[in-house]
Amino acid sequence: MFEKLGRRLGLSAIPQIFFISAAIVVAFVLVAIPFSGPVASFFETLSAFTYVNFGWFYILSVTGLLGFLIWVALSRYGTIRLGPDDAQPEYPTLTWFAMLFAAGIGTILMFWGVAEPMSHFANPPLEGVEPGSVDAASHAMNISLYHFGLHTWTIFTMPALAIGYFTYRHGLPMRISSIFYTVLGDRIFGPIGWTIDIIALVGTLFGVAVSVGLATLQLNSGLNYVFGVPVSQFSQILIVVVITMIATISVALGLDRGIKRLSQFNIVIALLVMLFIWVTGPTLFITTGMVQNVGNYMQNLPWMAFWTEAFEGTSWQRNWTVFYWAWTISWAPYVGIFIARISKGRTIRQFVTGALGAPLLFTVVWFSVFGLAGMDLELNQGVNLSAAVAADVPVALFSFLENFPWSMLTSALSIVVIIVFLTTSADSAALVVDLLSRRDDQPSKVGQRIFWTLLLGAVAGTLMLAGGLGALQNVVTTLGFPFCVLLVFMAIAMERAMHADYMGYDLRELAAGKVPPIGPMGSIPSQAKDEQAPIVREEEDRP
Repeated sequence: MFEKLGRRLGLSAIPQIFFISAAIVVAFVLVAIPFSGPVASFFETLSAFTYVNFGWFYILSVTGLLGFLIWVALSRYGTIRLGPDDAQPEYPTLTWFAMLFAAGIGTILMFWGVAEPMSHFANPPLEGVEPGSVDAASHAMNISLYHFGLHTWTIFTMPALAIGYFTYRHGLPMRISSIFYTVLGDRIFGPIGWTIDIIALVGTLFGVAVSVGLATLQLNSGLNYVFGVPVSQFSQILIVVVITMIATISVALGLDRGIKRLSQFNIVIALLVMLFIWVTGPTLFITTGMVQNVGNYMQNLPWMAFWTEAFEGTSWQRNWTVFYWAWTISWAPYVGIFIARISKGRTIRQFVTGALGAPLLFTVVWFSVFGLAGMDLELNQGVNLSAAVAADVPVALFSFLENFPWSMLTSALSIVVIIVFLTTSADSAALVVDLLSRRDDQPSKVGQRIFWTLLLGAVAGTLMLAGGLGALQNVVTTLGFPFCVLLVFMAIAMERAMHADYMGYDLRELAAGKVPPIGPMGSIPSQAKDEQAPIVREEEDRP
């Protein structure tokens, strides 16, 4: 049935993945719009259940994956390349770092750069820490860096490494199901593989929709500050519609080159705003605090990485750490594929070191500048910024900027940054979602990308109608859990594949459960390696 319908519509997608994923998302939109109240209550209940029973799993699994990546980079597998043994990186190291940097400075950092440190500064989650104190400031920076440092980039790096490895080294399609070839074998081309890709596709749509929703809240606050646009649900839905239309036009016209240049220009603007705050703000305090933040973060990371509020009996992590991990996990296929596409030819050691290290460095700088400058306003200048953040989280950045010179200009530039990041995120997400559902032997079709762009906008608008920030958090906490489980199995599948690769096994034999001859430990039998060919099957021959 799916195959016939796909042929009639002229799709280049795998019909089972395309139609089932679309049906799930469309059903959500059709039910949630007329019944926004009950849907919001349903996801609130489901989110609470997920947190109470599986919040620990989010914490443990992400920390475990960080340990796995560090082990892989330092192990004998670190010399394996993402591609043939003689492959070389397609991009120079500095260019590659810049691309990683571009992936890391989206609407997430624009939204939380001021809001997160100031929230924890005013309301420390740890017992015995006095709100608004120097101790509270230190803990606030530690928690902010924990949420956006190594752990966040672990969630992106794990699927990126696995996708790049199986795609460039073994010729498998650039889909999440390919990662599980050593476990499932050719079953990745059937119902089991389709199910994995459907989970990844739906999760990606909702994850990016959450980011669009958060940025819309912030954009509405910024437009209100600069132009007096009212902060209302109508304004927010209108913003989502406009952003969706712009992204749809760029997809339809194929403005890839223009969007790339616009993104690079956007990053420059964001950096200029950050440097402006650094220079015009408490420069010495920011610089010395930045150095101290690094030491505090590394010192406190071990206990933060395993902290589950077991003794406190509170639910602070539900709205913060667990939400972040679930949200980032739902983004993982999208960002993972982006990172994989720019990393062909690098060794696993180079890849892991760069993908974790470069974004961490920038995160430390970004949060130190905005977080410490905000705390200086409270501690030394008598500005009650935390009250403004508590009253309206999306307006945090603009309330912060009004305490510096040329606030109207920096606020306007920040609005431009948010708009462009929103547009390019929606555009790029549509391309990735299309890739997750497309036959690897077929080109991308504009109509399919337009469909996913419109659906992304519909999900974002629906979530806004269903309760704003609270609804965004509840939905993503729930939907991120299945992919969190897949991340753990990714590590298992990756270890099996790397061991087989290092020892010269054929992955087809490994997937079939056969026991190949074992070469001497530490050597790669060259004959076995030469006999391996890319694992590629024509889509039309797949079950």
